[in-house]
Amino acid sequence: MTSPNEGKPTINHDDSQPFEGLKISDKWKLLETLDNRTTCVKCNKSRKYFCYTCNIPVEEIKDYVPKVELPIKIDIIKHPKEIDGKSTAVHGAVLAPDYINIYTYPCMPDYPKNGEVILIYPAKTSVSVGEFIRNLSGNKDDSDAEPASKRKFDNTRGSFKKAVFIDATWTQSKRIYKDPRLKNLPCVVLESRITQFWRSDKNTPRWFLSTIEAIHQFLIELHRAGLTVDSRKTSIESIDIDSSRLETSCKETESSFEASSDENVQKNEVTDKIVEYNGEYDNLLFFFRFMHHKIHTLYEHDDLLSYKRPLS
Repeated sequence: MTSPNEGKPTINHDDSQPFEGLKISDKWKLLETLDNRTTCVKCNKSRKYFCYTCNIPVEEIKDYVPKVELPIKIDIIKHPKEIDGKSTAVHGAVLAPDYINIYTYPCMPDYPKNGEVILIYPAKTSVSVGEFIRNLSGNKDDSDAEPASKRKFDNTRGSFKKAVFIDATWTQSKRIYKDPRLKNLPCVVLESRITQFWRSDKNTPRWFLSTIEAIHQFLIELHRAGLTVDSRKTSIESIDIDSSRLETSCKETESSFEASSDENVQKNEVTDKIVEYNGEYDNLLFFFRFMHHKIHTLYEHDDLLSYKRPLS
């Protein structure tokens, strides 16, 4: 989801090549060879492409499904009425299993309010990713500020460790946002970008993104602001959230993390040079790219209601 606070979006009206320039593994085409459903090796349920309960690819394709490394951890709070098999949230959990975790509302952590966790949501108090990074760096004066990518985070203010997304329709997301566990988190709004999602959310413009598109957009903006994954200089930082903070009404946590997964999180540092985005997170759209292709082989683009929504 993006916010009208960011001004009129710059939109490419040509939908003929929506993924042009993105570095998505072309092995998504191999998914077309999977004709039949198969049994998930963990839960033994019938699945195709991936299991949306266990958040793993099916055995037949697991060897060529990419695994994406992220600079921070991400939680997705999914509305209970969102259908697992149709939600794009699970794409992230399958493709970045060490970094992305899904909770079904109202089961979610009681997040700390010390700036370690931010919510991606267009609230009245939301700031852009760039402004958020500048504030972390202790430099609020835009007029003479260095590029964010040339500055170090001011860790005395608390280290930014996790981003939270809401997976829901626009109406549903408003209700989840009012939950006290989210209400007081600092909010960040994304730059406007046209969606390629084929499901229609009535009464919303086309720059309201699907969950996986929003995560992809956020990581691009974070990367350009200087927070990147540097595999050559790994700095380990544990960011566990105590499980005791979970709602007592929850029957069980929906976390698919293993205890060792925290060791895969890079310490959030800004590099000492300007960082250009080079497709580092494009493979998060691996399943999205395939399903977009599949939908468009079954239906004409202009006949799909999702693409008839207003652009502003």
